[in-house]
Amino acid sequence: MLDDYQNAALALADWTRLSDHVAVAAISEHIADGESLIGRIEQAEILVIMRERTPFAAALLERLPRLKLLVTSGMRNLAIDVAAARARGVTVCGTASSPTPPTELTWALILGLARHVVPENRTLRDGGPWQSTIGTDLAGATLGILGLGKIGARVAAIGRAFGMRVIAWSPNLDDARAAAAGAERAASKEALLEASDVVTIHLVLGDRTRGLLGEAELRRMRREAILVNTSRAPIVDQAALVRALEENWIRGAGLDVFETEPLPADSPFRRLPNVLALPHLGYVSRDNYRTFFTEAVEDIEAWLAGAPIRELS
Repeated sequence: MLDDYQNAALALADWTRLSDHVAVAAISEHIADGESLIGRIEQAEILVIMRERTPFAAALLERLPRLKLLVTSGMRNLAIDVAAARARGVTVCGTASSPTPPTELTWALILGLARHVVPENRTLRDGGPWQSTIGTDLAGATLGILGLGKIGARVAAIGRAFGMRVIAWSPNLDDARAAAAGAERAASKEALLEASDVVTIHLVLGDRTRGLLGEAELRRMRREAILVNTSRAPIVDQAALVRALEENWIRGAGLDVFETEPLPADSPFRRLPNVLALPHLGYVSRDNYRTFFTEAVEDIEAWLAGAPIRELS
């Protein structure tokens, strides 16, 4: 098992079910160097990986001739070249993943930014002035949701509970689907950006969504608006976002996803005062991890029995 950052994998599933057939080991540190990674895993016949923490491109798969089964958390992992794996006879399987943890984290970022939770806590701990910021009210504000799928619809429900007006847009969204989620369909992406006090992204990364928000789009946002991205970093042009934050085109950003992870030490997202950044925690919860690793065990059992389940297409 790769990238078991919290040393949780072995504790949250019953791996003894495999003990008659499989020797199980977990690697907790991230191995960024390709040669070092190959040295650690080249003898493995089965690998369990966590989302996109370590990419599995064709070049890496070619260096792993013993690999027969690759199991990823979730049923979508753009960092795996599934076609190349199949061509080499490697079965690729996934697991379920709950939309609840990323929904909850989205609201942690929204509330953290709206009420200045981190700077106020830091000032309190450092003995600074008592009350130094003024919070932003969510009740009566407009929440703009880009992508109204499983996560976006849940975010919408919570926005309504806060008394927010909820609007949504995605390339294929229609009025009926928007209404079913309790949202108004924005006439366009641009209209949503111009009208929203909070913009939150819940789209799948693909050809149509990569770079969806660039300089022109970010300049359309309100100067007091905040942008939250718990989906995938490349949906937003990262250089344009840095400039928007440095020059205060928008008030702030809550970010849980980055183009390079772990985030490089010199990344501006580590230093910008109007950024609330987290280390890709959206799916990281105890129940979700228990699902990931329990179903990984099931995937391995099924593969050993010659009847793989939850194969990625």
